[in-house]
Amino acid sequence: MGEIQPIPLSALTTLHTGAAPERMLEASTTAELIEVLHDVWSRGEEWFVLGGGSNLFVGDAPFDGTVIRVLTTGIEELPSPHPGRIRLRAQAGHGWDDLVAHAVSRGYAGLEAMSGIPGTVGAAPVQNIGAYGQEIQETLVEVELIDEHDDEPRTIPASELSLGFRTSVLKHHYGSQPERRAVILSITVDLLIGDERVVRGEQLRRALGLTGDDAVPLTWVRERILATRASKGMLLDEHDPDTHGVGSFFQNAIVPEAVARALPPECPRWPVAPDLDTVTVIPLASYDGWVPPAKPVASDVKVSAAWLIEHAGIGKGFKLPRSRASVSTKHALALTNRGGATAAEVSELARFIQSRVHAEFGLVLQPEPVLVGVEL
Repeated sequence: MGEIQPIPLSALTTLHTGAAPERMLEASTTAELIEVLHDVWSRGEEWFVLGGGSNLFVGDAPFDGTVIRVLTTGIEELPSPHPGRIRLRAQAGHGWDDLVAHAVSRGYAGLEAMSGIPGTVGAAPVQNIGAYGQEIQETLVEVELIDEHDDEPRTIPASELSLGFRTSVLKHHYGSQPERRAVILSITVDLLIGDERVVRGEQLRRALGLTGDDAVPLTWVRERILATRASKGMLLDEHDPDTHGVGSFFQNAIVPEAVARALPPECPRWPVAPDLDTVTVIPLASYDGWVPPAKPVASDVKVSAAWLIEHAGIGKGFKLPRSRASVSTKHALALTNRGGATAAEVSELARFIQSRVHAEFGLVLQPEPVLVGVEL
């Protein structure tokens, strides 16, 4: 634990960009992590925590502050208050896919569609990670975190994180600060006990090629998801330049139904269900026995950013002249470092893609990774 010689962030991030920061600390236990955070906060310096570096796009200039590497690991199995379920508590530095593998191997359902997502457990709620229609918010119960400048950590329910599509109150969105400056120390998820499950979600069923309603083994789901991700260059492989990125660089666009209707009908889309549990409050003094019917609420629609990119004329493998940054040869949504690309080269490609999609469809694609020292 403690201060180490700063390592270039290009060696610690999957996009392979970024110089060595001014200062770097490591923490292998929760107590060490709290101690180094207090040290950094007492100095009043800029800082950020680094897990797997798989959702981080760092600029070429050295970060003028401290980077804290979170190396904590461990999984605990806990009883669930719900029959037929179990809870897993995992430390923030534990590999996300290692947690998924642990759950699947023991027959605990709820995470298997998120197999192969790189990064660490602590980063998962920050971004509300998800894949094929499954998101961590479906199973997340609580997180242990410590707010900036607080003395002690707290355990809070998932409901306090304002989890949304690839977002939370903890996420540093491009152009803004997070609503809550805090560091996750551990997470707890509640999972269904059972070696098999009936797959309901449309996106997951399509990815798995399912047509019937028979239950399928969790191990089979995981194997198919890993194979699908590998075919798209979404599994980390040092020998495959298509994996030298941040996964999906742009978010799928969430738009009103009216906007979605204006897009070509062949553009893939999925409804984002509205909140049907809204509460109508009628003062008792004015209640006459009649409850007004709920007003219909139009759902938003999620549309495929990969489709928008390809149909804006940017195909797999596209790159700008003399650039070492490229669209993945396997997936139009991934931007990759083909070897020695600078952050400036990746940014130039990202801006070009945004401009083409906007010109063709009127939508501005938003970056999914956290940007440090980078502007788009």
